[in-house]
Amino acid sequence: MGVETHLVGGAVRDILLGLDTRDIDLLVRADTLELGTELARCLGGRRVVLDEARSIVRVVLPYGDGPSYVDLSRLDGSLMEDLGRRDFTIDAMAMQLLVTAGGASGEGVLDPGRGLSDLRNGVIRSVAESVFQEDPARLMRAPRLAAQLRFRIDDDTAQQIRRSAHLVVKVAAERVRDELLKLLEASAAMASIRLLDSLGLLCLVIPELSESRGVAQPKEHYWDVFNHLVETVGQIERIVQGESATGAIVDDTILGPERVRRHFAEEVSDGYSRLTLLKLAGLLHDIAKPATKTVEDSGRIRFLGHHIEGAEVSAEILKRLRLSGRGTELVRLMVHHHLRPSQMASKGELPSNRAVFRYFRDVGDAAIDTLYLSMADYLAARGPLLGTEEWTEHCRVINHILREHLEGKAPDSLPKLISGHDIMKSFSMDPGPGVGRLLSLVGEAQGSGDITTREEALELVKTNLDSRAANA
Repeated sequence: MGVETHLVGGAVRDILLGLDTRDIDLLVRADTLELGTELARCLGGRRVVLDEARSIVRVVLPYGDGPSYVDLSRLDGSLMEDLGRRDFTIDAMAMQLLVTAGGASGEGVLDPGRGLSDLRNGVIRSVAESVFQEDPARLMRAPRLAAQLRFRIDDDTAQQIRRSAHLVVKVAAERVRDELLKLLEASAAMASIRLLDSLGLLCLVIPELSESRGVAQPKEHYWDVFNHLVETVGQIERIVQGESATGAIVDDTILGPERVRRHFAEEVSDGYSRLTLLKLAGLLHDIAKPATKTVEDSGRIRFLGHHIEGAEVSAEILKRLRLSGRGTELVRLMVHHHLRPSQMASKGELPSNRAVFRYFRDVGDAAIDTLYLSMADYLAARGPLLGTEEWTEHCRVINHILREHLEGKAPDSLPKLISGHDIMKSFSMDPGPGVGRLLSLVGEAQGSGDITTREEALELVKTNLDSRAANA
């Protein structure tokens, strides 16, 4: 079509780094509405107008295992002026796309801000201090890029972020959520959380975390509450990725490394995986400890009910960040039940079949994830104090619970012996919570192996109803 076109931004950066990208940004001297319509037609995609006033159009391309995006922006003035208004030097480069006899090609890299040098040296540097005032979302984007690319933030840029950190509260919740979750999604998330904290951003994004700083814990804990939360994020990565901890192999669970990888790679909320939400739960699981802390006359420190209150506080935080309902509930369940795996049996004993059944019934979709949170929580609590024997015992309990699940003793894998309709018909009952309680009773008995047939289930219901009638 003879349109002057430049490839700009992150796509240029990723090409130079040899990375795949699903996001292509093009600057064009043309009517982007018309060009977007034609491009969508040619490539079998669809056109979406992102900003009509600024003539920004997106073409969504349904290729491969997910969509790719081509964003078209109209170039009215100088290309160099446009690049000078971008955020970081590594994203302020362009390549002109030319049509030749051999097809389309890129001609050189336009680099007004030393982006190539910063790319070679692994540095994230702002184009100007004003970039953070112009768009405060860039405050979160810098540490997120550092996490994803394994780059460091230039010292002057880090100081600029600290001076402007207060502006992050003005950023739309969805943008903050995505930058935070992308940061957690990348490897070495614990170091990235500490970077976010050192830049003064972490407790502005999640103010509730500030209360946990310096809060002492019982002698069994190595860290204060704040550092324990951050360490838990790192231990989650170690466990799921199967690295060693204090001489113990943490991937030695009954699930096996490949099944663990598949489970935690599952996309569950807003495009993010179970592993990302597990790290988020790790960061939040003891969020209510400061509010529930008591010190007894003996000096014993307790946090009674912190898991219950923490679940509700976590849910409020995630609603504020506009996380999806499913994602919020998954994290809420993990926080609420993170103590449960280690409390399902007396010390030295294994949980009963009935306890395992109740666990999977109550925790549901978050049950396996919560077992891994429990392991990470244990490692992060003990820190350098951890002994191989105690860790082996903790893993023995977790493996037992997982084994019961794999052997079909979890609620969702048991055959249904009777239904609510069967109970109402057989015992002339009306619909209501009483029917649900009886079904739960049958499920527990089935899970523990006490009953295996429909007749035994109905007999159990009859016995329970007769007992209640006799005690009424």
